[in-house]
Amino acid sequence: MTSDSSQPGEARASGPSVADVLKTDSRGVPPPLMEQRYEFLGDSDIACTRYTSRAFADLETERLWARCWQWVCREEHIQEVGDNYVYDIGPYSVIVVRSGQDRIQAFVNSCTHRATRLRGSEGGGYSPRITCPFHGWSWSVEGKLESLPARWDFPHVCDESHDLQTVKCEIWGGFIFVNLDPDAPPLAEYMDVLPEHFRHFPLEQRRVRLHVQKTLPANWKAAQEAFLEAYHNFETHDAPNGANAQYDVFGKYVSRFIHNIGNYSAEALADYPGDKWRDPPLTENQLLQILSVFGLEREEVPAGETARSVAAQDLREIIGKALGVDLSAASDSLMLDSIEYHLFPNMFFFPGITVPMVYRFRPNGDDIDSSIFDLMILEPLAEGAKHPEPPEPHKLNVEQSYTEVEALGWLAPVYDEDTGNLDLQQRGFKASRKPGITLGNYQEARIRRVHLTLDEFLQK
Repeated sequence: MTSDSSQPGEARASGPSVADVLKTDSRGVPPPLMEQRYEFLGDSDIACTRYTSRAFADLETERLWARCWQWVCREEHIQEVGDNYVYDIGPYSVIVVRSGQDRIQAFVNSCTHRATRLRGSEGGGYSPRITCPFHGWSWSVEGKLESLPARWDFPHVCDESHDLQTVKCEIWGGFIFVNLDPDAPPLAEYMDVLPEHFRHFPLEQRRVRLHVQKTLPANWKAAQEAFLEAYHNFETHDAPNGANAQYDVFGKYVSRFIHNIGNYSAEALADYPGDKWRDPPLTENQLLQILSVFGLEREEVPAGETARSVAAQDLREIIGKALGVDLSAASDSLMLDSIEYHLFPNMFFFPGITVPMVYRFRPNGDDIDSSIFDLMILEPLAEGAKHPEPPEPHKLNVEQSYTEVEALGWLAPVYDEDTGNLDLQQRGFKASRKPGITLGNYQEARIRRVHLTLDEFLQK
């Protein structure tokens, strides 16, 4: 039932592709969404110990998290001079500070006297200066040593040698990134196609509507891999979309998938068990009923239209009016589809309007078997509007359901499904006699790309 090919990685599901569907959009599709880039990356198993080994996690701490670019917060988290934000990754901690109206800096969250952590818990705060809570050494928001009690006892201390330790810091798309490696290449060299692609859907013109932070019962890699493919949709979500998702690998650091919402191909589902979604095929009205979760205004598809075109137009009007933005030119794909870019090692950016998330997955301290999942909803900001102060994160523990965050709406049960298998998988890594996991050549290529790039960091 799949396209035949003699070369590994070239087989595709039957039925219309994402590109075929996008060509039927009622609006012009942004050029980046029409790009396709895939390469076969191999088919060897990925060792289960990469998710369970203390030695492997320690190597990641030393050679990955200390040397990769990662986003800390949004610019609007630190809008005024003196605003700061603490970010923790493994044993490392960084303070990002707005040190001037147009200047943001980052420092190691450690006193240059006796190494005490300068700011306690992760998150935002404000102070006109940075003061150590232990002995009262104090620095300006530019990281310059200003004062220390009993200065007479420290003739060997000069201000330059005991200024705060700087961390590389750059901004893209309204996000503040840091890299703990003083010799790291510029962020632009790391981002591949992202700056060009997101020129068409600028994230700096978004605001944080919602932030949810949840502890997940799995290694950070396993947790994010649950979101790197749509292969799980049929079973995990009991949904007919995703069978024909498009997967792109743009380079060592950036990959993407696009899977159409409101598109249905019984032919593409022929490789999946059962006849639930194939016999009889869904009608356009039935598809519109599925899409009603978005809060659509119409219940029937007029002759000559599709569920996708009707849903996209309803959402242009509903969301545009609610946010005070003009969405009249937004393509059906931007209005509906799950378009997900991944930036190595742990960041996800969605340019869509109705599916407008960003994700971050990272280790939960030194616990190999759990991770922290940050989920933000970024909604379009009206032209000329000032970024409001972002909301505090809703924090959920392992046992709590996303449905406890009412503002997530229809997404809450979807995330419960997405992360509901993680404990079973983490335990399965340890129980398996088979030493490694097996990946699909196409649908799970993005997972393999992450591991290949991870190996490059770990071998340096």
